[in-house]
Amino acid sequence: MAARKKATVNDRTELIEALDAIEKEKQISKDIILEAVENSLLAACKNQYGKSENIRVNIDRETGAVGVYAELEVVEDDMIEDDVTQMGLSEANLKFGNVAVGDTVEVEVTPKNFGRIAAQKAKQVVVQKIREEERKVLYIQFLEKEREVITGVVQRYSGRNVCIHLGKVDAILMESEQVPGEHFKPTEHIKLYVVEVKDTPKGPRITVSRTHPEFVKRLFEEEVTEIQDGTVEIRSIAREAGSRTKIAVSTQNPNVDAVGSCVGMNGSRVNAIVEELRGEKIDIIDWSDSPEVLIENALSPATVTSVEADEEEKTARVIVPENQLSLAIGKEGQNARLAAKLTGFKIDIKCEA
Repeated sequence: MAARKKATVNDRTELIEALDAIEKEKQISKDIILEAVENSLLAACKNQYGKSENIRVNIDRETGAVGVYAELEVVEDDMIEDDVTQMGLSEANLKFGNVAVGDTVEVEVTPKNFGRIAAQKAKQVVVQKIREEERKVLYIQFLEKEREVITGVVQRYSGRNVCIHLGKVDAILMESEQVPGEHFKPTEHIKLYVVEVKDTPKGPRITVSRTHPEFVKRLFEEEVTEIQDGTVEIRSIAREAGSRTKIAVSTQNPNVDAVGSCVGMNGSRVNAIVEELRGEKIDIIDWSDSPEVLIENALSPATVTSVEADEEEKTARVIVPENQLSLAIGKEGQNARLAAKLTGFKIDIKCEA
């Protein structure tokens, strides 16, 4: 009998030790699991006693010992209607002493086989809670990375979509979020912009993109120290993914060249971003609060003769030399289109008379 009792104590201790290990390894609170086990056991009590409103289950946080307690109302001996919720006054005085009708007393009603039931419930709850908490932890981890750039490993193509491994979770790079002409190889490491993270019963669903304008912005923030520390600010960005991006930057520090900071020594910083974007062209211009200056800068590399801007209508009339017209408009109108996106003005470009 002593050996059997000792084994039971060891089992209880092992439960607590196992939960301690889970808490340390999985960052899942032992109390959360024990509370869930207690609630699960409470439901088991309802099956045994027919009700559980007056039942309390307690698991000792140190030893793992399981106790079931019932709260009983003290009534006159001849007025007992339900011995699951009531106790006669004589018995109550015998057990507790100095009680009156209407008082409540708590008695232990732990069934003999409850240790085994508790162990089974604990296993079920632990598995369930580990899944729930791991999913929650993953969701929080990736929610913090929303609107940031992360690195993933290409797994395979699923149709025209790409399966990306992000560590403990996978994401799908949809065809609509891929840059035209890009093709990835399995095990290749690529950078991605996290558009959105949603919590689902199967774990976090992560929407990633390589076409989002903010992707380029975040790449510059990673690469350019002056943007990281706030010395240089990205004021506006316009992108046609896979082809060209225009970015306007500014600084309040007269000793800092905003464009030069982004370009880097011998183009090192901007070239690193161009390489990540697989050859996408990037124009970096100085931001100006003057619409005329901003529009002239935005039409770079074309030379502009004059700009007339209507700030209320958000329209601008731009005059360029005849030999600059095609450059200002760009191939298939791209330069003018990106300049309009960057500045927020509808731009009409004409050549000199």
